[in-house]
Amino acid sequence: MILAIDAGNTNIVLGGIKNGEIQFLSRISTDIQKTQDEYTIIIRSILHLNKAPLSEIDGSIISSVVPPLTSALQCAVETLTGKKPMVVEPGMKTGLNILIDNPAQLGADLVAGAVAAINKYPKPLVIIDMGTATTFSVVDKSSNMLGGFICPGVRVSHDALISRTSQLPRVSLEAPAKVIGKNTIECMQIGLIYGGAAMVDGMLDRIEAELGTKTTVIATGGLAHTIVPHCRREIICDDNLLLEGLLIIYEKNRKR
Repeated sequence: MILAIDAGNTNIVLGGIKNGEIQFLSRISTDIQKTQDEYTIIIRSILHLNKAPLSEIDGSIISSVVPPLTSALQCAVETLTGKKPMVVEPGMKTGLNILIDNPAQLGADLVAGAVAAINKYPKPLVIIDMGTATTFSVVDKSSNMLGGFICPGVRVSHDALISRTSQLPRVSLEAPAKVIGKNTIECMQIGLIYGGAAMVDGMLDRIEAELGTKTTVIATGGLAHTIVPHCRREIICDDNLLLEGLLIIYEKNRKR
């Protein structure tokens, strides 16, 4: 079994992959205040909960966009398994040709998502990762990562809105039936969810106009299932995209 860990700004996703199949997937909150020992205990508990003995873990791989966490997670996994985990970083074999100005700036999570997508879906591709930030990554027919863009995630927009206004409350991310709200809570929910969906639809139109071709669109991340159902475009939700990408990267780079 391969243990794959993706550390994001809001959540850390852990998955166990055996014979190419994801056996379990767990999410925990990202907390840079936690120590290596605390993450060791948490990972051990998750493995125990999912009936994944430490003796079955043949290797591990970590992608992280939270530098203070990377070392703690790496040490925690090595303490548990006795094997040093692979960490996604520039210079690794991925099968992805990165054409942005500085390839080293591309987040490890975006690399993993794109690697899985080019091996799984028809190209060209747009990969949307809906987490703390909403990121769009564009890959052409030749598996070239052309670039993309970043905008605030739905929860970030929500938190910014309530922190900068005196009378707007915290709301749940549930979509009202109509887009003309009748009260403050409905109006906020409409703006966040339908507004987020409209942004996705509109930006996909602009991307395809710039490329001059239709694309396969895949969405992943914790908020994908909140926003995508309200988009008018055809978008595939794939919860396992990043973990599958990490497995591919692991297989391409492990010492045989």
